[in-house]
Amino acid sequence: MGVPDYIRRMRRHVGHDLLLLPSVSAVVCDDRGALLLGRRTDDGRWSVVSGIVEPGEQPATAVVREVAEETGLRVEPIRLSSVVSHPHTYPNGDRCEYLNLGFHCRLISGTARVNDDESLAVEWFPPDRLPELDAHARLVVAHALGAGSATWYLPAGSTWDEVAVGQSMSQ
Repeated sequence: MGVPDYIRRMRRHVGHDLLLLPSVSAVVCDDRGALLLGRRTDDGRWSVVSGIVEPGEQPATAVVREVAEETGLRVEPIRLSSVVSHPHTYPNGDRCEYLNLGFHCRLISGTARVNDDESLAVEWFPPDRLPELDAHARLVVAHALGAGSATWYLPAGSTWDEVAVGQSMSQ
């Protein structure tokens, strides 16, 4: 699907300036425990399936839609696992601050495939052999697959920079 029409309209007004956008990410595992990742067309990196919540759309509906659009798979959200705001700058200079809701999702059906122009590849990875992921994707995966059942969020007064630097240092 690429960039939604309403984002294109806003970009005509604000150019590359910062936009605050609601987004969702899906952590999906197959019956062997392998994790679904997509290789993004905008920067070539592997990541969890993510996307923008469209106006009037509920986040759980958005995560189901995004996974279907990008991979052809049907999933069911089973738990909201993380809530975090994080910055992203696209190769063209567009700046966003995503308020991201991470969902742990159950695979219902389908065969994973590149299903739109947002991914170069879609693959299943064993959790102990994941490709390099950015700080946000690592955080979403860790909290979706972690032992805790509570939704994770940054404590009041924390910043994304503290998380990103902390994760970089721990690798």
